[in-house]
Amino acid sequence: MKLVPLGDRVVLKQLDAEETTKSGIVLPGQAQEKPQQAEIIAVGPGGTIDGKEVKMEVKVGDKVIYSKYAGTDVKLDGDEFVIVRQNDILAVVE
Repeated sequence: MKLVPLGDRVVLKQLDAEETTKSGIVLPGQAQEKPQQAEIIAVGPGGTIDGKEVKMEVKVGDKVIYSKYAGTDVKLDGDEFVIVRQNDILAVVE
């Protein structure tokens, strides 16, 4: 099965959370923060949304940082994805 986002939405796959702190303390799964960094899996077509022309500025394969409480979590074929609007993406990591 394949996720195809509509409008200005983007499908993200979260990158793995850090398991140790910078000082070397190992964090259990419950103490790890949900990562805000992800890789783009699919990008919607953009188009006219709410009467405004929306140009998609990200592409598949980009690594991005997105808003902490943004998007909808989706499980598909055992994988977890987050679907967000393009304006919930804060930066592209180069």
